[in-house]
Amino acid sequence: MTNNIKTVLLLTALTVLIVALGDVFGGRQGMVIAFFLALAMNFVSYWYSDRIVLAMYKAREVGPSDEPGLHEMVSTLAQRARLPKPRLFIIPQDSPNAFATGRNPDHAVLAVTEGLLKLMGKDELAGVLSHELAHVKNRDILISTIAATLAGAIMVLANMARWSAIFGGGRDDDEGGGNILILFVMSFIAPIAALVIQMAISRSREYQADATGAAIAGQAGGLARALSLLGQASGRLPLEAKPATAHMFIVNPLTGRQFARLFSTHPPLEERIARLRAMR
Repeated sequence: MTNNIKTVLLLTALTVLIVALGDVFGGRQGMVIAFFLALAMNFVSYWYSDRIVLAMYKAREVGPSDEPGLHEMVSTLAQRARLPKPRLFIIPQDSPNAFATGRNPDHAVLAVTEGLLKLMGKDELAGVLSHELAHVKNRDILISTIAATLAGAIMVLANMARWSAIFGGGRDDDEGGGNILILFVMSFIAPIAALVIQMAISRSREYQADATGAAIAGQAGGLARALSLLGQASGRLPLEAKPATAHMFIVNPLTGRQFARLFSTHPPLEERIARLRAMR
């Protein structure tokens, strides 16, 4: 199964989960309110995520005169990817990492840490930049926003359902009301299921960005070596990152902490490297 098909199926699963929870809760009105509340929250994130996250990490924009080699490399890779050249930012942290953001290719931003520029050779750096350009090309910011909106609606519905169960609410039907126990249990299970699906979507997009990035770079070896270096360095030099933005980075900046695999925003590095090395 391709990663794109998997993403569609996972987004469908989130939608079905909303419908199921809304049905148990007992109202289309509640579903609509929850969906539009989540949509409003993520609308702000989608349109202003670049400004928010860049300010969060104190990133500074660099021009061609500041980093001529970096700009030249990004220009070449962007042309290969048939994308507008993104703006470039540097994050003042020694931990090597990178991310892309921006609501569409015309407003894309690539940010790399100072540590990444110090650690990577030319081919490895090209692999990292190609991976981030792949996220832009594949519209992963939009996909992650849609997933977050659906998951957010489920969280809101679950809270509404939980309070409804506590106060004896639920769907009215011929049997004299909804099953309060089912309502209460589903109000706890649905958010967990939504989070698992959302994280699965994030992991699927990372695999896709690796494959697309290898095609943009013209070879998979540079990215595979870069991921190996990043994995080794992440333990020694942890990035001061916020959990809410962990999914944006090329490797999980929170790898030093214990996270269940189901709830990880990134696939295991060894699996990503193995897939890249298997490419011809």
